[in-house]
Amino acid sequence: MLVAERYDLIVQLVNERGSIRVTELSELCQVTEETIRRDLDRLEQAGRLRRSHGGAVSVKEQQPEIPYFEREIVRADEKRRIAEEAVSLIRPKERILLDASSTAWYMAQSMPDIPLTVLTNSIKVAMELAGKERIEVISTGGILASRSLSYIGPLAERSLDAYHVDRVFLSCKGVHLDRGISESNELQARIKHRMVGMADEVVLLADSSKFGVQAFTHVAELGAIHRIITDNGLTPELGAELRERQITVTTV
Repeated sequence: MLVAERYDLIVQLVNERGSIRVTELSELCQVTEETIRRDLDRLEQAGRLRRSHGGAVSVKEQQPEIPYFEREIVRADEKRRIAEEAVSLIRPKERILLDASSTAWYMAQSMPDIPLTVLTNSIKVAMELAGKERIEVISTGGILASRSLSYIGPLAERSLDAYHVDRVFLSCKGVHLDRGISESNELQARIKHRMVGMADEVVLLADSSKFGVQAFTHVAELGAIHRIITDNGLTPELGAELRERQITVTTV
């Protein structure tokens, strides 16, 4: 395969999938990962794609985030059950992190007023916890994403570097056995990737509709997840596969 042909194939794959890993491109193009990294650097300089952690993402228009008021009502019963199970894991005096998902907001609603430190990039979560006097709330700051009512961007990401938490609770748009967890928006994916790396335990809150889905931007490999809480729509076969990977799976 000529270099120009490889470039065209890489751009085609990135645009078709939204994002792709260096390891996948290496296998598909039958060249080394180092060659692929050089290719991605050149293609980014040409404006044909954008480099991301471990791979590349399309420069086509990103998938828009679903507005918060819509996410609140989609599969609301499942999300509330997942949130209540997640809250049952929390112990007094822990330091936890909640992302800006609607399930995290349901967690904030049902969380007892006990001594806790809660770090979040969600305006809704922070406001929900503001009335609970024994919970200390730390907000990241950053660029306000109006559709998700969350803080994103470099300032939000850097603010997380100052902290380490016992548990992070986060959701996502897609959970794929081979491609890990993913988000619809690159800036949301970047901050969630940072969250995954700053906790002793990573708890993924994902209703069963998220499984088998690959969204636009990669967040983390499944191996970075310690526990998944989902609803009883998860198939027994998929649950068994996840447990074989040493992930604790709870269905509610």
